[in-house]
Amino acid sequence: MRAVWLREFGGPENLVPGPAPDPVAGPDQVLIEVAHANLTFVETMFRATGFGPYRAGLPVIPGNGVGGVIAAVGPDVNPARVGQRVVSSTGGTGGYAERVVVDQAAPVPLPDGLPLDRAVALLADGRTALLLAGAAGLRPGHRVLVEAAAGGVGSLLTQLVAAAGARVVAAAGGPRKVALLRERGCEVAVDYREPDWTDRVRAATGGVDVVFDGVGGPLARTAFDLLDAGGRMVSFGLAGGAWADIPAGLAASRRVTLLRPAAPPEQLRALTELALAEGAAGRLRPLIGQRFPLERAAAAHAAMESRATVGKTLLDVH
Repeated sequence: MRAVWLREFGGPENLVPGPAPDPVAGPDQVLIEVAHANLTFVETMFRATGFGPYRAGLPVIPGNGVGGVIAAVGPDVNPARVGQRVVSSTGGTGGYAERVVVDQAAPVPLPDGLPLDRAVALLADGRTALLLAGAAGLRPGHRVLVEAAAGGVGSLLTQLVAAAGARVVAAAGGPRKVALLRERGCEVAVDYREPDWTDRVRAATGGVDVVFDGVGGPLARTAFDLLDAGGRMVSFGLAGGAWADIPAGLAASRRVTLLRPAAPPEQLRALTELALAEGAAGRLRPLIGQRFPLERAAAAHAAMESRATVGKTLLDVH
């Protein structure tokens, strides 16, 4: 089968297409014919340095999320599952390939009416956005700053904030992304690369009650200063290279709660199912900003690292 290999850590060019043995479903496993592979920023960090939650020796086929159709099952698995449309985590690796084998409990069936590409776009980002929104305790009238609002998670958070009756303050890097946010209905959209971006937020809102921090680093510290007393900062990303470094004493003096939500596997699965259901109902609309064929995984990683991408980036396999 076709696959993409990582044989040593380093730049995007280290992702090299090549053949791989066809996997076979064993006991308690299913084989998924992959239509789309999900790409996340943490995968670019893993490729570059080995950093992240994946503990894999090299060489390895990267990729932790796929969508497709169950094409075969192991000897003890219900054969009626063949033909089922699903999304699935892979356990950390193997997703950049035409076929992948996973435990039979891993795939999540798709609701009727939800296209596979949208489902894959919601697999990781949808459950993350729902987890974050729940942790933030959004209420009508809240002023909510969403960093990296043109990204996969951020674009979904803007929808959840609006659905909760709160006011969206969308921040992104660059005029193209800010324009996109305005096109998608964000009334207050600012470019956090501009030195006066916090002044613009204060002029529009006076301050904020919640910050969704998807960038970390110095930008997170700047966003923290926009929070009113009693506010909440919910961290979910480190696109800036490091988690938000807010001293606990400073947060306590400002009566700001710092959150970095996590969830056990059973809750993550429930959130995935909810994200897919909301997607099928049209209430959660993933932004698929760019797509690459499987063989161009290196170009996809390079685009993500250059901050040139918006929304979700997918690899189209079949």
